[in-house]
Amino acid sequence: MVSLTAPYVSGFLAFREVPFLLELVQQLREKEPGLMPQVLLVDGNGVLHHRGFGVACHLGVLTDLPCVGVAKKLLQVDGLENNALHKEKIRLLQTRGDSFPLLGDSGTVLGMPTGQPSPSLSQALRSHDRSTRPLYISVGHRMSLEAAVRLTCCCCRFRIPEPVRQADISSREHIRKSLGLPGPPTLRSPKAQRPVACPKRDSGESSGGAPSPQRQADRTTPGGRRSTAQHQVGQR
Repeated sequence: MVSLTAPYVSGFLAFREVPFLLELVQQLREKEPGLMPQVLLVDGNGVLHHRGFGVACHLGVLTDLPCVGVAKKLLQVDGLENNALHKEKIRLLQTRGDSFPLLGDSGTVLGMPTGQPSPSLSQALRSHDRSTRPLYISVGHRMSLEAAVRLTCCCCRFRIPEPVRQADISSREHIRKSLGLPGPPTLRSPKAQRPVACPKRDSGESSGGAPSPQRQADRTTPGGRRSTAQHQVGQR
């Protein structure tokens, strides 16, 4: 666990978090070189950034590892806005793997090629069939957008790619144990489904057959008390 000293300022996330991430990568490289990843998925943006150099770019340059920026929300830069037009494009993402390019007001293509000579930098991606909220994938370092989108999509069991999702789960659990906080509430088992009410007329009697043992057990003696013998038969 580390103590963050730099405040959170939009667009300057790298100065807050990258030093600690870099230290972890260096420790892994020294102690377990066989476990060094081939690529890093970063919970943040790459070139989809106010200055074209987000946290995924910082970490990639400093570690010299391929990096992909995986953002959950649209960073509204270069005229990109979460407006009605953007929401309509999201609505048109029908299945897992569908995507659309992000084009800034400056003419810079922040997405897949659209016939312009500008470089492809980032893309909105529907990562799971059951989620209508896209991810915003951007190039971080030493990675093409096409490969970044394909890799991210392959890592998604749910909306968030598993490397990012599992890191978030593990870190939250570590913090909980370190601070002695209570665990997450235990999910209650679903209530037993009530049987469908039987019709008033006995189906066995109405068809001319003998009543079932269970229905016979439910009947009472003329005195109003259930017969023990009938009760036992009904329980078998």
